[in-house]
Amino acid sequence: MTFDPAPRVSVSDHVFGRLRDAIVSGRYAPDETLPGERELAGAFAVNRHAVREALRRLQQLGLVRVSQGGATRVLDWRVHAGLDLALSLARSGDVLPVETLVRDMLEMRACVGIDAARLCAERGDAAVVAAVVRAAEEYGDLAPDLDLMNEANIAIWRLVVRGSGNTAYQLAFNSLVAGTFAVGDVPPDARAAELLNVAGHRRLAASIASGQGAAAARHARELLTAPVTTTPTPTTSGREARA
Repeated sequence: MTFDPAPRVSVSDHVFGRLRDAIVSGRYAPDETLPGERELAGAFAVNRHAVREALRRLQQLGLVRVSQGGATRVLDWRVHAGLDLALSLARSGDVLPVETLVRDMLEMRACVGIDAARLCAERGDAAVVAAVVRAAEEYGDLAPDLDLMNEANIAIWRLVVRGSGNTAYQLAFNSLVAGTFAVGDVPPDARAAELLNVAGHRRLAASIASGQGAAAARHARELLTAPVTTTPTPTTSGREARA
């Protein structure tokens, strides 16, 4: 297998990205052994330190295991990898080796939001629920500024997820909105329609406040279910990514 030489900047990132994509796309199969550090360094035209750093990151993602004696064995990412792999793939800017990744992240986004809304209605702390209602009431005042509405929308959903009391949902939400790339980015037209649905946000808040879990889930579904795209678009600001 041949690789293109790494650019002079972020050589470790380059090696990491190419090996990650080769593993996820199946060019290296589970249980296959990667070439040694010396061979990889020669193939990428980099020093062994860059290769070693790339292998360390691959191991952190659950893509490889460095065995005793230095051999690096490929793991089945469908068994060993976590959400960090999806984030790494989406932020890479390369052609995604998993073609349905953006669609899949959108589906996860909706599932987490819908169930978090239900749980927030059923067991949310009174102070958090009150904050959701207050945030939803103030939300409409920001229209039609989509940038401000985007930030407020994230704040509302952060409260909803916190009110769900589900730590796993909270961690997933943090992953979805962190950084400079909108993982599972909603197509611009659909996102604008979602943000401008002020009444929908208020219906969601009202159902949470009244403890109606099924209604909260229904209103969350109406807000979060949108047509999907398979091509992610990097954001241009340092703000949190779209929820």
